[in-house]
Amino acid sequence: MNEIAVKDSTRPRVPAWVWFVAWILVGITFAFALLSAMTIGVFVLPVAVGLAVLVATRQGSIVGIVGLISGASLPLFYVAYLNRDGPGNVCRSFADGGSACTEEWSPLPWLFIGAVLLIGGVAAFVTVSRKKGRS
Repeated sequence: MNEIAVKDSTRPRVPAWVWFVAWILVGITFAFALLSAMTIGVFVLPVAVGLAVLVATRQGSIVGIVGLISGASLPLFYVAYLNRDGPGNVCRSFADGGSACTEEWSPLPWLFIGAVLLIGGVAAFVTVSRKKGRS
């Protein structure tokens, strides 16, 4: 008699890069909550925690957890973009004849730290994925 092998799970296996992207989203929300702690961060933090619990409780999601590192870079890139004309006092003129001046930081530290986190997270994911593929 021929026996039919039964899989222990009928659900299709989720690729590792999907979990990496899911953890990137978690990292983005945590970093945004931290950077905006004095304003709306307190309202974003429960969303970040809920998203982390949702992703963490899924089977096999641990493979992409280094996405947290890359996800933390995206809000830093946004801060660098907001300060793109800095450092110093930056004035803008409006069509109605008015103007507004703001003090901006240097975008370079934000950009550098964001790039290090993004590249570091992707490199860690590729390294872990290759090691798991060999074993």
